[in-house]
Amino acid sequence: MSLRTLETLGSLEGRKVVVRCDLNVPLKDGKITDDGRIRASVPTIERLLSAGASVVAISHLGRPDGEPNEKYSLAPVAVRLAELLERDVDFVDTPAADVTSLDGKVTLLQNLRFDPRETSKDAADRDAFARELAALGDAFVSDGFGVVHRKQASVYELAQALPSAAGTLIAAELEVLDRLTENPEKPYTVVLGGSKVSDKLGVIDHLLPRVDTLLIGGGMLFTLLAAQGHSVGASLLEKDQLDTVREYLKRADELGVRIVVPTDVVVAEKFAADAAHEVRSADDIEGGAFGASGLGLDIGPDTAKAFADVIAESKTVFWNGPMGVFEFDAFAEGTRTVAQALTEVDGLSVVGGGDSAAAVRALGFADDAFGHISTGGGASLEFLEGKELPGLEVLGWRN
Repeated sequence: MSLRTLETLGSLEGRKVVVRCDLNVPLKDGKITDDGRIRASVPTIERLLSAGASVVAISHLGRPDGEPNEKYSLAPVAVRLAELLERDVDFVDTPAADVTSLDGKVTLLQNLRFDPRETSKDAADRDAFARELAALGDAFVSDGFGVVHRKQASVYELAQALPSAAGTLIAAELEVLDRLTENPEKPYTVVLGGSKVSDKLGVIDHLLPRVDTLLIGGGMLFTLLAAQGHSVGASLLEKDQLDTVREYLKRADELGVRIVVPTDVVVAEKFAADAAHEVRSADDIEGGAFGASGLGLDIGPDTAKAFADVIAESKTVFWNGPMGVFEFDAFAEGTRTVAQALTEVDGLSVVGGGDSAAAVRALGFADDAFGHISTGGGASLEFLEGKELPGLEVLGWRN
């Protein structure tokens, strides 16, 4: 079976389509700080409208634990969506079961996770909620790539309750991810960062036979350094993963895959934006001013340049996870250097969603500077691990 796309729904003229978007954007004091996921949802909605359909958009935001919480209201999202669509968006601030009429061409429902059945582990509860959502339309389009790895009512059961298909965003995400796993153009480099190596072991395992080089940064680099016998001070360290990491280093060597670990790191006195810091050799982190209490918060300048040089030679690059604590200016340079290098790739450059996407936008890079910015960090990683994703399976896709 292959992915069901919008064409499989037939004529949409006069039909009401429920669209599962991923509008889970970061908010601060009620203001949207990154509207990337809203912008990514616009093309599918516009395509449905141009085909003559009315749209009922649904999404979650944050983790309100199954009850209404103004902190997680989608009201600010409705305002921004209306601006991007340049048309009115009706915001329905009531549970789906209480909605009897939906006036206007575009309607956005309140946060799905205000209802505990959305994420219930009980399939019967999820099915009941999905049927209430299904009553709002006569077709369903799944376009929230960031949630396709979850078996939730609006992702899985709703796709079974109505004629369903994937939207243009999911189709585009899958096309790119397929290029990363099926005959990628060489040289192929994967850049991995973020805090924990345990979060990336599945990706490393699945991609090792496919890639030429793995570049390791972020908090996870210290577990690799420790596995190589280096002291890492007070830096983030997963001691329970050391033997596993050693096995991957050995396997990479046997496969002829380069795993590049930083040669220098930025070591800070404490975890703070204004912390005193210095650049230390990766094999002498504890020999500096802060001794064994120093903690690494970014890759060093020599490493950043070396990473950029490898990326420049690559035809395919996938990047997931910041190189350091990019939220603090003093520890953002490694992430900035890697991002800049990706914008100059002569081939396919993919930013793998989540913190990586937030980082490039926070550092001032435009989305179109990269080949693709994924909207689903966790979903992208699970796809690249070779896992079957329930929200895609239900649409006919097999990984």
